[in-house]
Amino acid sequence: MFGIGGGELVFIMFVVLLLFGSDKIPEVARTMGKAMAQLKNATNDIKNEIHRGAEENGLDAKSLSEMTGGINTQINKVKEDLLGDSVVQATKLKEDIEDIAGPVKRSH
Repeated sequence: MFGIGGGELVFIMFVVLLLFGSDKIPEVARTMGKAMAQLKNATNDIKNEIHRGAEENGLDAKSLSEMTGGINTQINKVKEDLLGDSVVQATKLKEDIEDIAGPVKRSH
C-alpha cells in the first residue's frame, strides 16, 4: 500500500493520534474519505467527458489507442535515432566510472 510498511503505518497512526486526539480521529477519517471520493468522482467525470467528446467526433476507444500507439511508436523511433549513440556512450561511461570508483560506491 503506497510503499508503506506495517511499522511505518503504526507510526503514522500514532502521530495522527497525538495531533488530533482520539475523539477527532473518526471525523478526520470521514472527511478524508469524502475528499478521496470527490477526487475519484472528479477524475471519472473528466474521463467520461473526454470519451464523450471523442465519440461525438467519430473516434472510439480502439481508434484512440491506435492513434496514441502510433504516436508513441514514432516518438520512440525518433528518440532512438537521435539518442541511440548517446545512450550507448552514456552507458559505457557509467560502467567505466563504476569500475574506477570501485570501493567508493554508496550503499542504499
